[in-house]
Amino acid sequence: MSTATGAPTASADTTTAPATTAGPTADRDAAATAATSLRSATATATAAPTARGRARGWQLRFAVLSLVWGFSFLFIKVGTQGFAPLQVTLGRVTFGALVLLAVLVVKRERLPRSARTWAHLTVAAFLLNALPFSLFAYAELTIPSTLAGICNATSPLWGMALSVVALSEDRPTRRRVAGLGLGFLGVLTVLGAWQGFAGTDLTGTVMALGASLCYPIGWIYVRRTLAGVSHSHLSMSGAQLLLATAQLAVVTPLFTTAPTGYPIIPLLAVFALGALGTGLAFLIQYGLVAEIGPTTAQMVTYFIPVIATAAGVALLHEQLSWNTPVGALIVLAGAALTQSRPRPSRPTVPPTGSTTTN
Repeated sequence: MSTATGAPTASADTTTAPATTAGPTADRDAAATAATSLRSATATATAAPTARGRARGWQLRFAVLSLVWGFSFLFIKVGTQGFAPLQVTLGRVTFGALVLLAVLVVKRERLPRSARTWAHLTVAAFLLNALPFSLFAYAELTIPSTLAGICNATSPLWGMALSVVALSEDRPTRRRVAGLGLGFLGVLTVLGAWQGFAGTDLTGTVMALGASLCYPIGWIYVRRTLAGVSHSHLSMSGAQLLLATAQLAVVTPLFTTAPTGYPIIPLLAVFALGALGTGLAFLIQYGLVAEIGPTTAQMVTYFIPVIATAAGVALLHEQLSWNTPVGALIVLAGAALTQSRPRPSRPTVPPTGSTTTN
């Protein structure tokens, strides 16, 4: 076997000279053993701070990603105070695409070349970017950013419901079905269903819920059509945002008029929404998935509505009734259950000294 430094050492059952051997050979053996022990101790001491540094590194990036995505709903609200919803969305995907394209240039990666890939990415850009981003922007004309952030947390619930019919290999368990029911009970609590949805704009809420529904639909489509492509996630996402930008660049002039001015605060909000909430956030998420795995990385979903609610109340002075945070907690609990997986059963280890037969 080898030490942490790569130097070979003798295994425990290696035959060595008797301990009573004297002379230069014994001295050299003792010196070699001491040197090996010193190298191992040094490597261990060096590796521990490095591992702690990596742990602090991904946790910091996880926190930044939660903040950026949580504040995205505030940025949308502020952006729509100066621009039409479609214009906010167009600015969002444009700034996001510019960030990813800049990274592609730095890394010297290429966009996909296959016409088939571009065709499927066109659909993905509509389902995952152009449509949900636009729906959230229109929704926040009439509902608070806190409610939009909570509606976004229902995406795992929609994904669970869709997997029943769309993904035969992802059948639900009893626990996940219970989570689905619990999550939608939380939605009804947030909306105040026992009061006849009084004080809630149903059109805006339905738009926000529809936006969250777009994400699992889009990912199911991507999973069925683009699984196994050889291009990197950075290349695919850069192309996808470019296509979303093109789609909105065609549609936006048809349904909006050019802005008469560019107020600085809404403009900065749109820039932050695109460059940070779309471009930079993707880069952070991609690094987290590669480093700690998708299961841990997707836990960011449960922090977004908390941050969105805190930002809306503290900075936009949005009103918050008791049923909103209570319902949000129920939604998050249900979403967590829908994402849970049964633990694999551990193989039974026979007791020491027992025999097994094949």
